[in-house]
Amino acid sequence: MIRKMMIGEQRIYERMITFDDVKRFGELTGDMNKTHFDEAYAAQTPFKKPIVHGMLIGSLFSRIFGLDYPGEGTIYCSQSVKFLKPVYPNTIINVVVTVKDIILEKNRVIFTTEIFDENKNCVLTGEAMLMPRKEQSNE
Repeated sequence: MIRKMMIGEQRIYERMITFDDVKRFGELTGDMNKTHFDEAYAAQTPFKKPIVHGMLIGSLFSRIFGLDYPGEGTIYCSQSVKFLKPVYPNTIINVVVTVKDIILEKNRVIFTTEIFDENKNCVLTGEAMLMPRKEQSNE
């Protein structure tokens, strides 16, 4: 039996984004902006050193939604993101999703999506809307 989802439930995982992850993301997307790769260039920015691509950080919710909660068969309908602080390579981050609302009649679940750095600063916040497989909904 698949248990029902409840408002307030969370899933969290810890991850370190390495410079190699940043390099692969840059190559995959074609975003080789010097802000992410060039120490001398980044030193002249407000960040003072290379930063991780914001969308790399924003994509980390997919692991939870696609494999853990709600899990396989889930359709990712939308995601909003607001970047609050930079993330630097080799920083440990915590990826957190929290059930915010359940819309039974439309088979949709709204999640608060947040990422925290190792100092517990929120570096990204947003919301996701998902459509779980029918047998995982609250119907």
